[in-house]
Amino acid sequence: MGRGKIEIKRIENSTNRQVTYTKRRNGIIKKAKEITVLCDAKVSLIIFSSSGKMQQYCSPSTTLVDILDNYHKQSGKRLWDAKHENLRNELDRIKKENDNMQIELRHLNGEDITSLNHRELMAIEDALDKGLASIRDKEVEVINNIRENGEMLEEEHKQLRYRLHQKEIELEEKVREMDINGYYNSHMPFAFRVQPNQPNLQERI
Repeated sequence: MGRGKIEIKRIENSTNRQVTYTKRRNGIIKKAKEITVLCDAKVSLIIFSSSGKMQQYCSPSTTLVDILDNYHKQSGKRLWDAKHENLRNELDRIKKENDNMQIELRHLNGEDITSLNHRELMAIEDALDKGLASIRDKEVEVINNIRENGEMLEEEHKQLRYRLHQKEIELEEKVREMDINGYYNSHMPFAFRVQPNQPNLQERI
C-alpha cells in the first residue's frame, strides 16, 4: 500500500520539523550531486535553515562566483553589484599578498631559493643580517637585565647579612652585661640552686 500524501504546510512540532528538514536537505543535495554527474551540469545549491545555519553544494567543475556570473549573463539581473565586486577585489589582493608573504617566509628559511637571482639573494641576506643583529641586541639587553637583577639581589643579601650580624653583636653585648649566675639563680627552682657548703654535723657528735 502506498504512503499517503503529506499536506504541504509548516510542521508545528519543532522536533519533527528538524528531522524532516535534515532528511529533505540531504535528499536535495544528493539529487544535485546526481544531476551533476549524470548530465554534466553545473549546480550550486545554498540552503539556510530556520536557525540560520547554511548548507551548500557546488559542482566540482565550477565555483559559486562562476555560477553567479552565468546567472548575470543569462538573466540580466545583477546580484553581484559594485560593492561586492570591490570586496572580491580586496579579497583577491589580500590572498595575493598572503601568498607573497608565504613565499618570502620560505625564502628566509632557505627554501625554494634556486630560482632567485643574485640581487634577490643579497636582499634576503641583508634582511637576515638585520634580524640577527636585532636578536643579538635583544639578547644583550636581556642578559644585562639579568645581571642587574642579580647584583641587586646580591647587594640586598649583603645588607641582610650585615643587619643580622649587628643583631648578633647586640645580643652578645646584652648577655655580657647580665649577671649570668644571678640571673639563673633568681629564675631557677629552689631545689636546683647552688647551696653553700654546710659542716657535717654528724662528725661533731
